[in-house]
Amino acid sequence: MTKKKKTVGKTDADVILIGAGIMSATLGVLLKQLEPNLSIEIYERLDIAAAESSDAWNNAGTGHSAFCELNYTPEKKDGTVEIKKAVQIAEHFEVSKQFWSYLVNKGLVSDPCNFIRNIPHMSFVWGKKNVEYLKKRYDALTQCDLFSDMQYTEDAEQVKNWAPLIMDGRKKNEKVAATKMDLGTDVNFGTLTRDMFNNLKEQRNVNMYFNHEIRDLKKNKDGNWIIKVKDLESGDKRKRVAKFVFIGAGGGSLPLLEKSDIPEGKGFGGFPVSGQWLKCTNEEIIKKHHAKVYGKAAVGAPPMSVPHLDTRMINGKQALLFGPYAGFSTKFLKNGSFLDLPKSIKFNNIRPMISAGLHNLDLTKYLIEQVRQSPEDRLEALKEYLPTAELKDWELEYAGQRVQVIKKDEKQGGILEFGTEVVSAADGSIAALLGASPGASTAVSIMLDLLNRCFAEDLATDEWQAKIKEMIPTYGKSLAQDAELCKTTRDKTSKVLKIENTVIA
Repeated sequence: MTKKKKTVGKTDADVILIGAGIMSATLGVLLKQLEPNLSIEIYERLDIAAAESSDAWNNAGTGHSAFCELNYTPEKKDGTVEIKKAVQIAEHFEVSKQFWSYLVNKGLVSDPCNFIRNIPHMSFVWGKKNVEYLKKRYDALTQCDLFSDMQYTEDAEQVKNWAPLIMDGRKKNEKVAATKMDLGTDVNFGTLTRDMFNNLKEQRNVNMYFNHEIRDLKKNKDGNWIIKVKDLESGDKRKRVAKFVFIGAGGGSLPLLEKSDIPEGKGFGGFPVSGQWLKCTNEEIIKKHHAKVYGKAAVGAPPMSVPHLDTRMINGKQALLFGPYAGFSTKFLKNGSFLDLPKSIKFNNIRPMISAGLHNLDLTKYLIEQVRQSPEDRLEALKEYLPTAELKDWELEYAGQRVQVIKKDEKQGGILEFGTEVVSAADGSIAALLGASPGASTAVSIMLDLLNRCFAEDLATDEWQAKIKEMIPTYGKSLAQDAELCKTTRDKTSKVLKIENTVIA
């Protein structure tokens, strides 16, 4: 690490990672590959890694590549479809696949079939207006090389061929449309995260602590960070000192960012949104669906609540989920406290939080309606995608907790963000990740951005540049308008990750 990271006082570790999710795992592996002598400590309040947002049941499991997620391609007031965010997310997912391929080739993770599978990504809509939108989206996206293989149809028989269950029992005169990308994937981020940590903790100068909670953190005069840790099993408390700290604690990141007291963290708030799935229990139905089918979100719904009928592979077994149904809880973590939200309200963020609330009354109304839903209400929502659905074949499964970012805004006072936000200190000594989707799928790109912010001098060296390009061959290049590079890159990663041989069927 460069002189910028060298501090005067004694330290226990070069790097402390807070939270054992996909973000900390990705950053830890990246740093250890770039600087093998680095000492790293990882702290997790639960007893296993990836038990919150990264766990298979707690997220969509979609390799978010913007193939099917309609919320990434909004229709503008002039009727055109904005694809900028979709292109960025698609590029970022290709970066993730390159990094995972590197891990497989180096033996740093187990068989890729354990965490990634090929499953077509579909968008499905009905009604004249929605069909017109999907066609415009298709026309716009297929101008970009990342989406050139997308298929589109308004033929009900073709849609039925792609996904029979969504057409069974549907009115014959109903106008429908669908797109399909055969390159889509299902990713078990829980398995991937645990694989990365299992390798990481076996390396020299890496220590991992479960059932340990970070109680406080503050910057010392010598530039190091003092972290107060409590062992939740023994009750013992101790202090650890590090040169760099990453807060990747999911919904728990905001309270810790507030404790850090860095100026860059002022004014941020959090809006928690919980989720639920309907999980199919009928094996015959599960076997008949082989796609991730995404639709349009209801007015006022958060992006994490975009409805989808989803084929998944969880613990080696095929599953079928529908949802998620949104809800509201004052917890910031699934295993958190109901006091998380009130405790997060500070003098510096109360105005942004109130302003964001006033500007998102539709969301508040939507969440109240979701919380009040009966099993029959949930079934009616499912029937829009699976007309022949019966309640006896489905059971409720609780998904993860997400904390959407609220940030200061000069014009509106405060705005609600639905993406991810990296907040870092000016000196690069600490960084926190806030927000949610498409988080896990774009974790590698997010962590590369963090390296650029917090390890800029190191990243500029020939050694780090060479290693980054070994891990991510297209680093610094764009796949969006380079058909040949896009194709060769996808061919390589598909082969290494065995995607073409792991179709869920």
